[in-house]
Amino acid sequence: MRNTKEQILLTALELFAREGFDAVSVRDIAAALGLSKGALYRHYQSKREIFESILRRMERRDAQQARDRDLPEETAEQTPAAYQGASLDDIAAFSKDMFRYWTEDPFASRFRRLLTLEQFRNAEMGALYQQYLAAGPLEYLRDLFSAQGLARPQEEAALFYGQMFLLYSVYDGSENRQAATELADRLIDGLRDRLQRLQNEERRKEP
Repeated sequence: MRNTKEQILLTALELFAREGFDAVSVRDIAAALGLSKGALYRHYQSKREIFESILRRMERRDAQQARDRDLPEETAEQTPAAYQGASLDDIAAFSKDMFRYWTEDPFASRFRRLLTLEQFRNAEMGALYQQYLAAGPLEYLRDLFSAQGLARPQEEAALFYGQMFLLYSVYDGSENRQAATELADRLIDGLRDRLQRLQNEERRKEP
């Protein structure tokens, strides 16, 4: 049953990412899997339940990405010490992981394509797009950079994440995706080095 439920989620997400959420029916999902609607309903009662399962999966995996790099899962207000304990090396390594996660991971990359496709047609999808791919990561980096003592954390976060965000699209359209990933790594390393220089300058100014 677990494998069938997993295949239903992956197939539904692929269809949603390709055709759009509203355009896909339970019948379409079942047909793509070679199942009857009745067989699919034994695992999920509706398309909405499938989507909510996808969201729960993404929430767990999003938190796990930070946990794997010992970065905070909660907000800066909830766990300020965790933000202060992060290093720029940690943030850079996490950013490289996230680039690969959103481009190479079958589940996350399909989810990204779904949100990109649907963000202007569906208010819920638009909010999720902001949470996972736009304002959410930007605010997370801002708070991490603020805890690092950088003078302009909002601007530095926008500069740092803006280049990653651009390279998602470059990756999607590239015939050489490995080269796009390597470019992302080099840019992230260069941005980290720049931030370390700024951080050192701020520390030298301290009395």
